Amino acid sequence: MSEPTAHGPTDPAGPTGSAQPPVDLADEAAKLDAGDELAAKRDEFVLDDATVYLDGNSLGALPRAVPARLADVVAREWGELRIRSWSESGWWTAPERVGDRIAPLVGAAPGQLVVGDSTSVNVFKAVVAAVRMAREDAPGRHEVLVDEATFPTDGYIAESAARLTGATVRALPAAEMPAAFGPYTAVALVNHVDYRTGQLNDLPGTTAYAHHAGARVVWDLCHSAGALPVGLDAEQVDFAVGCTYKYLNGGPGSPAYLYVRQQLQDRFDSPLPGWNSHADPFAMAPGYVPADGAVRGRVGTPDILSLLALEEALTVWDGVDIAAVRAKSLALTDFFLRCVGAYVRGGRVRSVTPAAQRLRGSQISLRCSDAETVTAALIERGVIGDFRRPDVLRFGFTPLYTSFGDAERAARALGEVVG
Repeated sequence: MSEPTAHGPTDPAGPTGSAQPPVDLADEAAKLDAGDELAAKRDEFVLDDATVYLDGNSLGALPRAVPARLADVVAREWGELRIRSWSESGWWTAPERVGDRIAPLVGAAPGQLVVGDSTSVNVFKAVVAAVRMAREDAPGRHEVLVDEATFPTDGYIAESAARLTGATVRALPAAEMPAAFGPYTAVALVNHVDYRTGQLNDLPGTTAYAHHAGARVVWDLCHSAGALPVGLDAEQVDFAVGCTYKYLNGGPGSPAYLYVRQQLQDRFDSPLPGWNSHADPFAMAPGYVPADGAVRGRVGTPDILSLLALEEALTVWDGVDIAAVRAKSLALTDFFLRCVGAYVRGGRVRSVTPAAQRLRGSQISLRCSDAETVTAALIERGVIGDFRRPDVLRFGFTPLYTSFGDAERAARALGEVVG
């Protein structure tokens, strides 16, 4: 795919020279913010007007309700009720309860998500289980396809899962996977949104091609859940995993989730059976009998403090339409690219995020030769993004709290830094 420049049709300077804004972009941003149906959500987060926070694709902002809830969990539920809170405060059922709160954000019915462990651990569970399932259907399936641009850990986990199951790993671009599915394919592990470029991969198409070939698919939703519609049930996705500390704002290290489609749950053979996923956990039996449903995805004792902080954080989604989130995300990223085209001198940066909306997640990545230095200079100006080596600036747009004014100010600061 070609890499479009950040300069759009409104840039009068073209690829060279110093561009001047054709309109008052700050004024346009104010008008867009005035008409934003999600604008009031910003008040539900701990943010300050002196900072433009565009790193929610790495760590979401703190929802205002979380500190009080966590203080109550520590002081009352743990401090006073102590062991009684496993039953009286609902600690024991929290992994499934919080999973059901996430479910509508990824297009899933209740009873198919369990929250716990890290994304990496859940990727391992899903890939191994998918290989086992595929081989039950066709013993010759031995190949694990991996998105070659995947977040490194996913690749590491896939290699380990392949060694454990006697499978082989083949890395290739996500766009080439549909043509690669065949009689030997067991499972494909694919990122819904590329963490480096922000490209949105084809979940419906890839899933359909995998099923047509008799293979399974595991989707990594870390950079899409909470930013755009996913449609796990509608597309009959087999397995999905994702973190909760990015667009879901669960806090640093908040537990991840595992989705297992309801029709496959009785075949889900987890490689990490633990007492929490036993059909009768308090029997303390020497033999393992898996529980029914999403509970099979559990392993050990849940991380209650972070799990309940996440549960409270998810209340910011009450009454929010994920379609409205997607619409604002696209409007924000379009507007940001326009502002970059107006404020940044020609040739200094270029976008590696697809220009087409259907191929874009909720971040803009710009190639810049001195990305690390530029990121530090932006932070000094109160604009928080990040970079990926060697030369990619990343700006994440979280529609629940990012404003159009933030987008304009960030682009203007970028122009000052690089020009």
